[in-house]
Amino acid sequence: MLRRLAFLPLLALSLPALAQTTPAEGPNRAFTGRDLFGLEWASDPQISPDGTQIAYARRANDIMIDRARSTIWLVDTRTGAQSPLVAGAGSHSSPRWSPDGKRLAYVSSGEGGAPQLFVRWMATGQTARITGLPDSPSALAWSPDGRRIAYLMRVPGEAPKLGQAPGQKPEGAQWAPPLEVITSVQYRTDEGGYNKTGFDHIFVVSSDGGAPRQLTFGQIDDGGPLSWSPDGRTLYFSTNRRADWEREPLDSEVYALNVDTGAVTALTDRRGPDRGAVVSPDGRHIAYIGFEDKRLGYQNARLSVMDADGRNARILTGALDRSIGSARWAGNNALIVQYDDVGLTKLARVGLDGRVTPLASDLAGSEIDRPYTGGAFSVSNDGTVAYTAGTAQRPPDVALWRGGERKLTRLNEDWLGAKTLAGVAPLSVTAPDGRKVDAWLMTPPNPAPGGKYPMILEIHGGPFSAYGPHFSTDDQLYATAGYAVLYVNPRGSTSYGEEFANLIHHKYPGDDYGDLMAAVDAAIAGGTVDPNNLFVTGGSGGGVLTAWIVGKTDRFKAAATQKPVIDWASFALTADNPAYFSRYWFGSYPWEDYQSFWARSPLSLVGNVKTPTLVVVGSEDYRTPDSEAEQYYAALQLRGVPTAFVKVPGAGHGTIAARPSQSAAKASAILAWFDRYRAK
Repeated sequence: MLRRLAFLPLLALSLPALAQTTPAEGPNRAFTGRDLFGLEWASDPQISPDGTQIAYARRANDIMIDRARSTIWLVDTRTGAQSPLVAGAGSHSSPRWSPDGKRLAYVSSGEGGAPQLFVRWMATGQTARITGLPDSPSALAWSPDGRRIAYLMRVPGEAPKLGQAPGQKPEGAQWAPPLEVITSVQYRTDEGGYNKTGFDHIFVVSSDGGAPRQLTFGQIDDGGPLSWSPDGRTLYFSTNRRADWEREPLDSEVYALNVDTGAVTALTDRRGPDRGAVVSPDGRHIAYIGFEDKRLGYQNARLSVMDADGRNARILTGALDRSIGSARWAGNNALIVQYDDVGLTKLARVGLDGRVTPLASDLAGSEIDRPYTGGAFSVSNDGTVAYTAGTAQRPPDVALWRGGERKLTRLNEDWLGAKTLAGVAPLSVTAPDGRKVDAWLMTPPNPAPGGKYPMILEIHGGPFSAYGPHFSTDDQLYATAGYAVLYVNPRGSTSYGEEFANLIHHKYPGDDYGDLMAAVDAAIAGGTVDPNNLFVTGGSGGGVLTAWIVGKTDRFKAAATQKPVIDWASFALTADNPAYFSRYWFGSYPWEDYQSFWARSPLSLVGNVKTPTLVVVGSEDYRTPDSEAEQYYAALQLRGVPTAFVKVPGAGHGTIAARPSQSAAKASAILAWFDRYRAK
């Protein structure tokens, strides 16, 4: 751990108007940080086999514990009537229907300790705890006869040792904790922290309860989803069983596991990630997702299908220049797939002949602090689809596709219906090389003083990801404070095909800078943005580009770089997946071609920076470690550039907005920094 060089509490900066209390004369129609505690959103919708009911995880920010809690609700697909199914203390998630639809398995922490597997008998409402596990089960999968449930769980291992303590500790003595010895390549993950010794393996347990049985072993991690053959004798899953799997993290295969003998057989053998195996109802085919690895920064994950024994593999979506996120069978001759397209997350039907038929186009994911693409879905026996749907002004609800789209819930209608939210409109942008780039401009709900709004350019991370017209708490808070918000899908963004994404292959950041500046110019040309009141922020890849931008131009009044990479060489060797970033994003290691790493590092431009720049990072960020942010803050201080350093206590890279109070306070701190330099 690096010594903390500086720490600025989140609320140390003066708060802007968004933090004001409700006026006595009436309700506050502005969207404020406090409103994060009023939001609810749907995730993981699981439709019953007969298509009549949907069990889904309903998430809400609990003001007493400052976290999102999940309960399980039931929706009638005909009437839309819903009722709570599993609530109370703890968090409840991962609902999964038994094949006959008479029982529902789920994971709950309601009894304290590690989350456990429970089963509910739907007719009687009776519930039984099925496991007493030391760790949380995941990837639940019912056997076809409903007698067993397979799941993944981490199996503890013995920590490596080197040397020994100096003799026996005297009784009552208080010695320091023992040394921690690390021997793995990936020894920590962003949201998991430093790895617990052990590996993820497959278990099976009776759906009536009893002792679970471990089916897979070894010093590798097995992965889900888990899919049963119709006869219940085989489980299909994915894992990387190469001897050098730690150094080749993308080379997973689809495997068949004999449930009785434990024998494991590889069904795929191409170089690259093969995952997401699902068996057709008749057991004849296995669909899976992956690609032939060419060590590019980005490649489309394509849907393939093979015979149950691994033969006759063929790609079904080769003609679709989009990446498949997940797939579920709809009968024996077609699958429902999810993919991103031009900033939207969509569903389509894919036949075994490769024909793609679009279905829904309004899916929405659970990452609601920024307007990322995403979503989840499931399919009933008759092909009805349950999915999460949202808009730019509403978080995800439960929706249904049955010959057409129908929204079944409106979780935030009373709450957000009473708020005046910012509008979102598409913006046409032409990049310097003539390419078309998608962008969206949010305008505040109140008129601009003087006729023009100050504007924040808010840049997505990834860099291989995408924004779209989706709900965003950060952007709504910025707009409430009087700022227009511009967000863009510059080259490198996903959902526009492999060629567009790989325009930044081995040259990021680079030409994407021109796309972003063209978008700023287009927003100004619209007449509602003050060209003398521009600000810029972004997280992760957006933090990289924020730091890159202020090293290239002085046109922004202030900046806030969030969880950035500042020096690619130090990042490549301290991030949580060192076997990946150098090889795929640079094609070499730092000691082999250091100049390439330095030429693309924002730190190389810090001598040009004059823009007042706030630096923000989570204290437990292991993806873009806090040492990256600390370097930039120190460099700005040494150069005399106005700066401040905000650390979000206990937050990782992906969880920097997980605590509502911190999410709201972080946005407030950024706004306070911008307000300090905003021309009045």
